[in-house]
Amino acid sequence: MALQNLGYSDQELAEGPYAEFYNPEIGAMQEQVKEALLARNQAHELFPPVEEAASMVEPGYWPVETGYTRAPDSAIRVFCLTKMPRVTPAMWDWWFGWHGCEARRYKLWHPKAHIEAKWADGRDDEAYIGRTSLITEYLGPNIAKAGISFLPPSAMCFDERRLAAQGEVVVCARVGMPGSPLKAGWLLHQLRPVEGGSEMRSRMWMGGANSAIGEDPGALARGAIRMLRPVASTLLPDPAELLVHNAQEMAHLAGFLPELHARFGPEAKRQAA
Repeated sequence: MALQNLGYSDQELAEGPYAEFYNPEIGAMQEQVKEALLARNQAHELFPPVEEAASMVEPGYWPVETGYTRAPDSAIRVFCLTKMPRVTPAMWDWWFGWHGCEARRYKLWHPKAHIEAKWADGRDDEAYIGRTSLITEYLGPNIAKAGISFLPPSAMCFDERRLAAQGEVVVCARVGMPGSPLKAGWLLHQLRPVEGGSEMRSRMWMGGANSAIGEDPGALARGAIRMLRPVASTLLPDPAELLVHNAQEMAHLAGFLPELHARFGPEAKRQAA
């Protein structure tokens, strides 16, 4: 797939419904990301495993909020904190359902990396939990394809009533290979309100014990994936490139998400009805 699949065409810029929100320039990375890239691969003990994800509902922070590591089982763990002035958690909850309906929306998120997104079920409604988004994008210099299967927060043991009481949104997903039962890992974005806006705490646990064959693998599948893990670890993305990609796309979209939400979000639809 060629680079011309990136970005908006001249016609989309002239006539597309989202053209005023398309900004091909990605701003500088936030300071915590720059520091993490200088630190490079850190001790895996500083990065809790996926089994501790639900503890993110507690106040405070983990030992490392932005950085990456390789665990002893060859898994990678990539964490990223993104500061988002003016943004509410509800805006991101809306975005995750809205963006997957067409490539032009997906390209707003990261104009230098995103190529295509579509729902596996072919529907164009704006829900995301219980659905799989088929994405094509650049990770570093390489094109990657993935199936992002969104799950309710309870699937990762979050107390959903407590999240609601705290005004938080947690987006949870299994990351798989399109057309395959292989699940490469877990993806999580926690949005919690802070003074002046929100912060996103992203978590990616990929490879190693995070891999599985199917949603509820039996003994045979569990044995097979254990044998495949050494090979599968060589197919994982570079954790530094994954950190950069996440940091860029989240900060970029946050810069205009309030205006985008005001134009196309639920309130705009109610007023137009």
